[in-house]
Amino acid sequence: MSVVAELDAVGQADMIRRGDASPEELARAAIENIEALNPRINAVIHCMFDEGLETARRLRAEGMSTGPLHGVPFLLKDLLAEYAGQPYRAGSRFLDGNVSTQDAELTRRYKAAGLVTLGKTNLPEMAVGPATEPALFGSTRNPWNPDFSTGGSSGGAAAAVAAGLVPLAHANDGGGSIRIPASCCGLVGLKPSRGRNPLGPRYGQVWGGLVAEHVVSRSVRDSAAALDATHGPDVGAPYWFQDPPTTFLDATGRLPRPLRIAFTEHTYGGNEIHEECRAAVRHAAALCESLGHTVVEARPAIDEDALFDNFTRMLAVAVAATVRDVGRIKGRAPREGEVEPLVWLMAQRGEKISGGEYLVAVQDLQLMSREVATFHEEFDVMLTPTLGLPPLPLGSFVTEPGGDPFETRRRMWAFAPFPQLQNATGQPAISLPLWWTPDGLPIGVQAVAGLGDEHTLLGLAGQLEAEAPWAHRWPLISVAGGPRP
Repeated sequence: MSVVAELDAVGQADMIRRGDASPEELARAAIENIEALNPRINAVIHCMFDEGLETARRLRAEGMSTGPLHGVPFLLKDLLAEYAGQPYRAGSRFLDGNVSTQDAELTRRYKAAGLVTLGKTNLPEMAVGPATEPALFGSTRNPWNPDFSTGGSSGGAAAAVAAGLVPLAHANDGGGSIRIPASCCGLVGLKPSRGRNPLGPRYGQVWGGLVAEHVVSRSVRDSAAALDATHGPDVGAPYWFQDPPTTFLDATGRLPRPLRIAFTEHTYGGNEIHEECRAAVRHAAALCESLGHTVVEARPAIDEDALFDNFTRMLAVAVAATVRDVGRIKGRAPREGEVEPLVWLMAQRGEKISGGEYLVAVQDLQLMSREVATFHEEFDVMLTPTLGLPPLPLGSFVTEPGGDPFETRRRMWAFAPFPQLQNATGQPAISLPLWWTPDGLPIGVQAVAGLGDEHTLLGLAGQLEAEAPWAHRWPLISVAGGPRP
């Protein structure tokens, strides 16, 4: 079963369909791997083994496959995708002891797809920040080098999938929180278009529309299959897309025409980034050109200082709203010291931003969205590095009580200057593991398409995966027992 764990989710589901394995056997193998490896990486912070085995036995008794993910072991990030009867803490000491009373719509769709949920994964408190080091659960360690961060906020999910504990795991993204850990952990991380996946029944939108739900995975086809299982509006959704012309899984195997692709080695404001990140995007651009696409160096005309200022104002208000929301869950507002310094300071800053100031920031970000949409009238896809720096050591973003949260934000922005624009514009964006540093740390490359055009992204990603495969690469801490060349 250790060999089975090296298969992607679609491969594991194929084994079940052929009768070569049962959902219960795959669940037990995943449980063994979690028990063996999780103490070294701290990715899974709550186990649901009895519930998962019961689900696996039920699927086996029913005897019918519900699709390409039927019977596959799975993990939920402990944020938004609530599971009735299970703890829901959002990485916060303040919510310790809280239990969900209903399933999120996304969770219902995961269940309907036949995924077998075995536990919940770690995240920074309330998903604030690109490092998974909450006081409640402790730091998640990067399987490629345990002294380094997984990124965040879906760092527990990324570490679990990178190590092979499960083939894919739920994640969400409000400022890069799928793509950042995907880059740090050598995974596929797709942030779908705004409204593509449901947020109900509790939310219509989260963080003013910045947040999107999906998964991290080891293969492009797994990300596509998961999107096929979950996309579409739920009751009362504020906006949505019509059904796509084909399945997302079908899109991974075809592109109807060569693409016109832009790439940049610099931030949107023209600032320099780490040479390894520049090398990664140059390599990806050359691969695209070799595949017959037209590739030119170009980027949209974005005022990066204005992007940082407006996004950070919107984020501060979003954190303030999140703190208010967890107060409603708990029945009282948190006090200073009951949440971590960065969350508290960001929330306090957010409470001081007026409604008028917030709406002007939203308006200015929407103007940037129109400028980017105009750029994509000329280019089908834009390539950027996912991050401005390689994975960082643990503890790189510690904020002390009384510190300046905006100074911390600037350090975070230098680390991840690219992903946050797509949370503002709502565009789909995918991080692909196409490069590694000389000391063996993964570097992601981000591909971005126009709003609603996941098909083009998945088609290009499928081509790049075939041209420069990564499935043979495994980290130091993994089911494969160590790195492979």
